[in-house]
Amino acid sequence: MRIIAIADTHIKYGSIIEQLPEDLVALLKGADMVIHAGDFVTRAAFQELSNLKKLEAVRGNMDEAALKEILPERRVIEMEGIRIGIIHEAALSIQDTTGAWYLAKEMGVDVLVFGHTHKPVIERSDVLLICPGSPTFPRLSEPSAVELVIEKGKISGRVITLNGTACRSIESARSFRG
Repeated sequence: MRIIAIADTHIKYGSIIEQLPEDLVALLKGADMVIHAGDFVTRAAFQELSNLKKLEAVRGNMDEAALKEILPERRVIEMEGIRIGIIHEAALSIQDTTGAWYLAKEMGVDVLVFGHTHKPVIERSDVLLICPGSPTFPRLSEPSAVELVIEKGKISGRVITLNGTACRSIESARSFRG
């Protein structure tokens, strides 16, 4: 099973597919499943992505009220015996994943996929912590996603660097709408 994890797309207007990096759209179409760890922003962006591929998602702090009504704050899924937790806010900062580790333990998961920091992280201890970063508004990093592969009850992951502008702020991106 091949899963592409993303978060923090922050698409306020128009088509999410048209605004994601082309290389990411190809990855999403080729995956078995997509995980989105919150901050779609609009319900339309969520619906468009869910029409593209099987989608497991949670709400983020920037998501509109209509989206927060239909998406949970936390979700746990199981794939081939591996429990995967999904949440938007898990780490206290970009540098410290201690809070994410405790949250993974609280949720009883083997893997925790989270967003909010806009910077990719893969950290393995007794649990696997995954932050895919942001494909559209990265912080202190390149645009990114994470590919997870589950085979025979084992999971591996890698950060995928995407084409696009590094270190864009959400505010500056508004001025580039065209």
